[in-house]
Amino acid sequence: MHTKEEKLSAFSRIIEVLDTLRQRCPWDAKQTNESLRPNTVEEVFELADALISEDTLNIKKELGDVLLHVLFYSKIASEKGQFDIADVCNSLADKLIFRHPHIYGNVQADSAEKVSQNWEEIKLKEKGGNKTVLAGVPGALPALIKANRIQEKAANVGFDWEEPHQVWEKLKEEIGEVEQEMTSGNASDLEGEFGDLLFAVVNAARLYGVNPENALERTNRKFISRFNYLEQKAKDQGVSLRDMTLAQMDEFWNEAKSFEE
Repeated sequence: MHTKEEKLSAFSRIIEVLDTLRQRCPWDAKQTNESLRPNTVEEVFELADALISEDTLNIKKELGDVLLHVLFYSKIASEKGQFDIADVCNSLADKLIFRHPHIYGNVQADSAEKVSQNWEEIKLKEKGGNKTVLAGVPGALPALIKANRIQEKAANVGFDWEEPHQVWEKLKEEIGEVEQEMTSGNASDLEGEFGDLLFAVVNAARLYGVNPENALERTNRKFISRFNYLEQKAKDQGVSLRDMTLAQMDEFWNEAKSFEE
């Protein structure tokens, strides 16, 4: 691993490279916050993909791509006289120090849960912080991630089940309401009940220490792997999936599962 001096040198190097590109490269010179934003979103998802795959080389690459965007937005802001990367770093350091009084102050917090609770309380008190508990949840988050963040923030101020097992009764209740609504013929109400059920499932995952986004993505990948095996088997036999019976598909599906095990 590199020394602190080497890390600082590397950070200075990439800033200098970006400064040069901004001045001399036509593509880099014309970029704006608006033009970069779609690429930023894509880079973040590519990093998330590398993280869940535990692909070390790609994690390093994608972190670099995300860092480039952080530097790029800071560079654009500096050209407008708004702020620069030093302001970004100092603002972050100040916030972290302020929000960790158990490290930089006299507050006691001997568990990750207590630290998280303190974090929410501090954010409500700090200047320019969140005015309400849920104000810090970005509206543009995907629904599954948003549901988890909403529940985490509510739990940090005490709005939570006393014991994790209590959530199962809520899940059973929501399943029953979905089944009941299926007979009503009202699509909007049915959608609402499915939403309540999914929200409860996310809650259950959170209570048992499972990240629902990661869990669902693992299942997505597992399904893709098994389905690809099924599809290849059909091709090997010269038949179309549409021409196969469900029993035939299940046979290959179970083969794929056995290989995983």
